Amino acid sequence: MTTPTDATDETATDETSTLVFMCVRNAGRSQMATAFAERERDRRGLGDAVEIVTGGTAPADSVHDVVVEALAEVGLDVNGRTPRHVSEETLAGADFVATMGCSTLDLAGVDTDDWDLEDPGERPIEDVREIRDEIERRVVALFDERFGAYDNDE
Repeated sequence: MTTPTDATDETATDETSTLVFMCVRNAGRSQMATAFAERERDRRGLGDAVEIVTGGTAPADSVHDVVVEALAEVGLDVNGRTPRHVSEETLAGADFVATMGCSTLDLAGVDTDDWDLEDPGERPIEDVREIRDEIERRVVALFDERFGAYDNDE
């Protein structure tokens, strides 16, 4: 894994880190994680240095309405996103894969972590807010660990 550095730093590389967020239906937890990861990538100025992939093993037809609502409350728009399948090749080529409490992945050479999170699909918005906030915390911690702490004074 390459840690991106300031664009003016001559040691910066063109290597991309690929982060994958997946769950079975790709309609809730992994969509929330992806939205937060995209936000972190953008606000940290990581641009093309971080590729974010989301998918599921048995994708649903659409993102859960309650997930769209919960993310909209914090300024993230996933309305219109479609759950998709994630391939074994994509997983094997990733630098980091987070599953959402629904996998026992063992990928040689890939840093994996199972985030044991409740499925927000059929839950009331109050419960989904708690899941959303935990996912945000984990995504921010992941970016801090892999790319350095975020300084929002920049």
